[in-house]
Amino acid sequence: MVRPSPRVLDGIGTAARLGLAAVWFVSGSIKAADLNQAYIAVQAYDLLPQGVVSVVAAAVPFVEIALGLLLLLGLGTRLVAVLSAIVMLGFVVAISQAWARGLTIDCGCFGGGGQVAASETAYPQEIARDIGFLALMGWLIVRPRTWLSMDGWLTRRPAVVEAVGED
Repeated sequence: MVRPSPRVLDGIGTAARLGLAAVWFVSGSIKAADLNQAYIAVQAYDLLPQGVVSVVAAAVPFVEIALGLLLLLGLGTRLVAVLSAIVMLGFVVAISQAWARGLTIDCGCFGGGGQVAASETAYPQEIARDIGFLALMGWLIVRPRTWLSMDGWLTRRPAVVEAVGED
């Protein structure tokens, strides 16, 4: 069996890291640009007490942006992938419970959100998409080494300098 070279594996990891960074940035930026709509989206899940909805709606966009920035930089890649997976699992659970309870909402994952017509829900597609993101996060948890990352720069071992004796 032919094993891919470490270079190929690093390239796959880099694509996963940068792709997830883009997802978090886009998702967080759209929500941060309209925090009132983010509030409507979180409230539509009908999971949290009223006082907590505003805190979650205000925090989620900036958590997503922070995760995106850390992934873009490749700083703490494994830890950020774990935190990303925890957040993503929370989203999958929230979408699943909305589907199971018969709520007719848009997930608000990339802006929007709130009540929609039953024919406009897309729970299976949203869950499948998020499971795909979880797979990329899993890759980075198992193999966080990527190109162009602060992790690589910070953990690079200095070259061994041979001492030349003076004659």
